[in-house]
Amino acid sequence: MATTPSKTDAARKRFVGGQRAAQRQAEGDARAANASIEDISVDAGGDALSMVPMFPSPVTAAQKRVANQVPDDILSDESLNDAIKLLPANYNFEIHKTIWQIRKNNAKRVALQFPEGLLMYSLTICDIVERFVGAETVVMGDVTYGACCIDDFSAVALGCDFMVHYGHSCLVPVTVTTIKTLYVFVEIGIDTKHFVETVRKNFSPGTPLLLVATIQFISALQAARRDLEPAYPVTVPQSKPLSPGEILGCTSPNLHLQDDSVILYLGDGRFHLESIMISNPSLPAYRYDPYPKAFTREYYDHARMRQLRSSAIKAVETIRPKGQDRPLVAIVMGTLGRQGSPKVMANLQSMVPAGVDSIFVLLSEIFADKLHRIGREGRKVDAFIQTSCPRLSIDWGHSFGVPLLSPYEAAVAFGKAEAKWRDNEEELYPMDFYSRGSRGNWTPNFVEGALEKEREKVGKAGKPVP
Repeated sequence: MATTPSKTDAARKRFVGGQRAAQRQAEGDARAANASIEDISVDAGGDALSMVPMFPSPVTAAQKRVANQVPDDILSDESLNDAIKLLPANYNFEIHKTIWQIRKNNAKRVALQFPEGLLMYSLTICDIVERFVGAETVVMGDVTYGACCIDDFSAVALGCDFMVHYGHSCLVPVTVTTIKTLYVFVEIGIDTKHFVETVRKNFSPGTPLLLVATIQFISALQAARRDLEPAYPVTVPQSKPLSPGEILGCTSPNLHLQDDSVILYLGDGRFHLESIMISNPSLPAYRYDPYPKAFTREYYDHARMRQLRSSAIKAVETIRPKGQDRPLVAIVMGTLGRQGSPKVMANLQSMVPAGVDSIFVLLSEIFADKLHRIGREGRKVDAFIQTSCPRLSIDWGHSFGVPLLSPYEAAVAFGKAEAKWRDNEEELYPMDFYSRGSRGNWTPNFVEGALEKEREKVGKAGKPVP
């Protein structure tokens, strides 16, 4: 049945950006020279497929570019280029690179994983891959909230020998995935000039600007930075392992700024923006949505969020045995792709105090009704700790009937982490779930001493401290 295009779809069609061969070549050269992990494909055994070998030989950057450049016969294939025109011109699906990598690795069955917003293009890409490679394709149709949902386990179970994950950065390294993996960011071309002119119209020269975005708009963000820097002090903060300027709904840097800096977010929706707003409550935040080209001031009820989360933590802090009845805490591991971390689960279980029982629960998605069914008859669950996404607790935890804590909040409740923000509004609620410089082993990428080293390094450079 035919459907009427939404306003958002109509706005997307008005993009002025496009795929320009020269721009793609320039971006490819820059990536080869910098050799970031997002541009690396590695097989399950750890052997590099592109960009950087496991044991680098002393070759020049120019030699690397030649060795890892998509062959001319693929770039100049007229039939392939005509097929690519079936996809939106301003969406960079990196089809040439994908075809090259699949051929190079002689893949026979390729898994293609898309977020919801890109599924509409999945069958077109399947047709292209099957026509120009001859490999069988499998569309991974389950919901994908982020790179944490990469489902390499299912791809292997389905007999695939290569996987392409679209729309997210390399949050789960390709050295970790159990299948040869290629990340395609799907960079989106936008009217960067309009974004820059909008900023100039709304902020006086000299205003300190903090530019952030989702991965699809990082190239546009860097281009805007170059245009704005002559008149504005511009900072593009980074929370490693994310790219400079990239933020996630669960991971953003604490900048510790008390000046007149403003946050400028390039992207649609508020989910990711709210992350850096939570971790920097004193800084005003603005959002430029590139689809309708709308520029808005954004607000967040920090006091309400902190009150709700502090109350949930307190409820778990005060759990005590009652006679012969021992309290029960359910630790929920997300099984949607790689959301859950067995290491984090084990660390959380070790924090549970004496006199309190714990049980593991595995769920692909967490809904209030589902949790209500657990322990409905017989023994009750006094609190849930979920490892899927901190924002589930922050945004929806108050609606579950019993406390639903994030791993960080559980560490606070069990006396393993500080929460000065509960008593001092100037202290920061951390949004560092995937940061290497996180505050403790309740996060999957925690590295002992990394936060202190990063603060020292950035502090010496005179930049905002993440």
